[in-house]
Amino acid sequence: MTTQPEVNQGPALVALTQRGCDLARTLRSHLPGSSVHGLQGRADGADETFAATAKHLRNLFSSGRPVIGFCAAGILIRALAPVVGNKKTEPAVIAVSEDGAFVVPLLGGHRGANRLATIIARVTGGAAAITTAGEVRFGFGLDDPPPGWRVANRNGAKPVAAALLAGDPVALRVEAGDPSWLTDSDAVFSDNGKESIRITDKIVSDSDHALVMHPAVLAVGVGCERDTEPDELIKLVRGTLQDAGLSPLSVACVCSLDLKEDEAAVHAAAASLGVSARFFTAAELEAQTQRLANPSDAVFKAVGCHGVAEGAALAAVGGSGTLRVEKKTSARATVAVARAPASLDPFGIGRARGVLRVVGIGPGTADWRTPEATRALRAASDVVGYGLYLDLVADEITGKARHASNLSQEEDRVRTALDLAAEGRTVALICSGDAGIYALASLCFELLDRDDNGAWNRLDISVVPGVSAFQAAAARIGAPMGHDFCAVSLSDLLTPWADIEKRLQAAGAGDFVTALYNPVSRRRRVHLKTARDIFLKHRPAATPVVLARNLGRAEETIRVIALSDLTPDQVDMLTLVVVGSSRTRVVTRGQSQWVYTPRGYGDKLDGKN
Repeated sequence: MTTQPEVNQGPALVALTQRGCDLARTLRSHLPGSSVHGLQGRADGADETFAATAKHLRNLFSSGRPVIGFCAAGILIRALAPVVGNKKTEPAVIAVSEDGAFVVPLLGGHRGANRLATIIARVTGGAAAITTAGEVRFGFGLDDPPPGWRVANRNGAKPVAAALLAGDPVALRVEAGDPSWLTDSDAVFSDNGKESIRITDKIVSDSDHALVMHPAVLAVGVGCERDTEPDELIKLVRGTLQDAGLSPLSVACVCSLDLKEDEAAVHAAAASLGVSARFFTAAELEAQTQRLANPSDAVFKAVGCHGVAEGAALAAVGGSGTLRVEKKTSARATVAVARAPASLDPFGIGRARGVLRVVGIGPGTADWRTPEATRALRAASDVVGYGLYLDLVADEITGKARHASNLSQEEDRVRTALDLAAEGRTVALICSGDAGIYALASLCFELLDRDDNGAWNRLDISVVPGVSAFQAAAARIGAPMGHDFCAVSLSDLLTPWADIEKRLQAAGAGDFVTALYNPVSRRRRVHLKTARDIFLKHRPAATPVVLARNLGRAEETIRVIALSDLTPDQVDMLTLVVVGSSRTRVVTRGQSQWVYTPRGYGDKLDGKN
């Protein structure tokens, strides 16, 4: 039996009150992949909001998502009763009291509910009300085993558990791995019995009267030529396991040389087995030379070690492991399999491909932080940024390694982020506003272009967009960017003033609405005045100018003045200046004032266009 391992979504932490939401947010960091869902108007700070409680709960449950409700158990029972049906496929459902004192698994005890309840109770100091007989009696769930173990046939768990509870003999046959989590319990096993548990790394086609468990004791080592088609490596890996009679469910990881960290075929092979891809240096693989069945001088000459596939597999299982399948080859790839005496922890093997996310967190308030940015922050092992920006996202990076630096140390910050990622870490490089607008994304790619660092070149790098300061300012005051616009930084630290002045002239002549970043500093007091005078040559003195300071923060201020009144003493480095075009207008209604730039809809309706 070679079914694929299940891929579960992270739990939905559903809160109906503010107190429940606060507890859910505390638990979020302890439950990987989880997110907080809050009732609209009653639970501030949630990742997602909903208006109809019962409908939202049913949608989550029907999608297979574990549900942890911070509410009365009866609310969950009544809401989900119409969609409860198949206990073998339904997700976990847990009720948690708002103070965390009681944690009650309602459904899916053997599909993660009991395990989740235990984790929650450990964090809150409460009691997990586990009622599943097997776990109460023996301390384990046969169809929800510890990490590093997979169940091939969940339907075999019930008769085995029933036999154990009845005191009937249950045979335990161990062919691989360390079964101490079973044998050290109060359960009694024998050499014979109608029901049995078979622990193996082999493919099992007939599991009659046997619960088949696969410990993750196998490491698959792979090598391939550059740009090998993923399907070729996947076919080789699966074919090698099949020919050796080894179950994919016993594979802990796919591993290779670090030069292959960015090789799509390696990651595809790992994904096809539902495991992690891990990597070793050439020196680490060369240390395995005496254990190789097929050392190669040609491979050593090419990459610095005498074997990639066999070496990686053996490095993964350690000195007590053995080579189970010698190197097999296809046209452009190689594979080998090694076995460890006990389950392997893939996260302790070699290292992962480094990940760098350059994250724009918006102007300051969490309300303007995108869900993608929040996910990137939560997924990071390390966060790098200016100290103030790290403080703005403190609620999302609790317990993570913080690497803070001064505002002016931009290049040092980016190099630190790249170097940390090159160590196999998952790094978030934090920028305010949008990461690609006057922020560090461009510097990141500039350093890649300039240095051609081999370790950096293999990283998984992407940019996570954020709400920019000019977008936030525009939204606060209305719609000044309603027609063509541009942005210009008045800082001449990195750009010659002559170039900046040319751009200001072009923006003025083109009648663009213009966002002016970095308008003044302690030493720069005349650049803003020069910019004002340039714009006055092309548009009326009464042209609206928006001064937006400390956007998204408690000290936020928004002012509208005339272009002719703009002076350096009215702004600072925390201020964004938006200069309207000749068409930009101010509209006042009651106590409200807005600035907008018409795009021409009125002219069109009047038949002028």
